Amino acid sequence: MKKLRHVIIGVGAWVFKLHRPALDLDTVDLVAVSDIDETRARSRAQEMNCAFYTDHRAMLAEYKPDVAVITTPHPTHAAIALDCLAVGAHVLVEKPMSDSIADAEKMVAAAEKANCLLGVCYQRRFRPTIERARELIANGALGPIVRTLCLEPVLRSAKYYRDADWRGTWRGEGGGVLLNQAPHPIDTLCHLVGMPARITGTTRTARHAIECEDTAHALLEYANGASGYFFAGTAETSVKPNIQIAGEKGALELSDTQLKIYRFANSIPEYIATSTEIFDRMKKEIEVLDLPDTTGNHVSVYRDFHAAILEGRQPRANGREGLMSVEFANALIYSAQKQMPVIMPLDRVAYTNLLCELRKETP
Repeated sequence: MKKLRHVIIGVGAWVFKLHRPALDLDTVDLVAVSDIDETRARSRAQEMNCAFYTDHRAMLAEYKPDVAVITTPHPTHAAIALDCLAVGAHVLVEKPMSDSIADAEKMVAAAEKANCLLGVCYQRRFRPTIERARELIANGALGPIVRTLCLEPVLRSAKYYRDADWRGTWRGEGGGVLLNQAPHPIDTLCHLVGMPARITGTTRTARHAIECEDTAHALLEYANGASGYFFAGTAETSVKPNIQIAGEKGALELSDTQLKIYRFANSIPEYIATSTEIFDRMKKEIEVLDLPDTTGNHVSVYRDFHAAILEGRQPRANGREGLMSVEFANALIYSAQKQMPVIMPLDRVAYTNLLCELRKETP
């Protein structure tokens, strides 16, 4: 198995521990790490038996790696990715790929110009439940989509935000729950049914002492007329995070390792037009699949990314796919801030100006 020379930028981050098991893959030759915190960089380098740097540009110039992994706070992703792509490195970046759709698109354009791969760490795409759900939808088992529901209550404590002062700030994170905890469910929803055509969002800071939102929800409208609802918040714990997708011929519900599949005896339009019943007496077949989450992790992301490099194909969560969750989150924030619906695609310049305004920066 060919080894690919890796560097990691931002090894002081908490998320590094999720990447750590993947570094033992046969395809990984970790040659250097970097972090602006010299103590953390040195400690990781000693642990991994490699060189360390506080300046990622110096590391890139010295090693010219095959793969550069970025685990820094998301507002820094775009600039660092451009530095990596400039030396011909394939880039694997933590979610979300950027805090703004404009910068995310710069990353995609730079990767394509450099003929390098750009991958995003959306490990949920490798969960058996999501793989099976995507297969069913692609094969037409649900028919045209009529409704979506995505709930992601992920309670966080005040200590969580105190432990990293960049969290929940416009300058350090570019948003709150929508840019930190919500990218995974947003990506899953878009991966399964595509982007909505219209987003009407509301955000608020309900309980946490942070600049940005700890609660966000939105009404969604899709191009075919289907409707949806999205919620994410770090100030609530209640039901398990789950996604529902309802179609004319069937429906799906995903929660943790369980996938419920509802198959209708008739399509909804057929039942409405021909049934002699006045209520819902539709016969439904329900299948419950418990699929252990054995592959939805960073090891799966790395394996797929390495295979994509060696086989000359795109990774499952490539840069263009990664744009969806960024644009969704940006559109929800823009809608909430401007108190108006957003018709997709989101105006890139308008959002960049809003983000600068929230950061008290000059565009």
